[in-house]
Amino acid sequence: MIETFEKLCITSGRVLLGVYFILPGISKITGWEQNVQYMADHGMVFIPFFLVLTIIIQIGGGFAMVAGYQTKFIAFILAGLTLVISLVMHDFWTMPAGELQTNHELQNFVKNLAIMAGLLAVAGLGGGAWSLDHKRS
Repeated sequence: MIETFEKLCITSGRVLLGVYFILPGISKITGWEQNVQYMADHGMVFIPFFLVLTIIIQIGGGFAMVAGYQTKFIAFILAGLTLVISLVMHDFWTMPAGELQTNHELQNFVKNLAIMAGLLAVAGLGGGAWSLDHKRS
């Protein structure tokens, strides 16, 4: 019973992390212009290149996480992407204190730290018994 519960928790966490990246990746396609503007507002350079790269990593990495394929590597890459996005796009420290946008960026930054923690745990532990990685080994 405990073993099944652990497998369920690991799989559920991995799948939720994957979905977390798939949905924003898709929304970057459907909301291309808004994302270009948001990136420009944060001083991003080579926006089309980095936006396409982010979409590929988020959607491809998200589906790989859901399936548990190359889980450790993908989790590490997604953690790195999340770190870069946090530092570049959620730069609350450059904004006036107490404003709504500042608080919004701070919230996103801290949320991303938690997501990175989950991803780093998966990068260290792997995708679990119910993953393609486990089936292949």
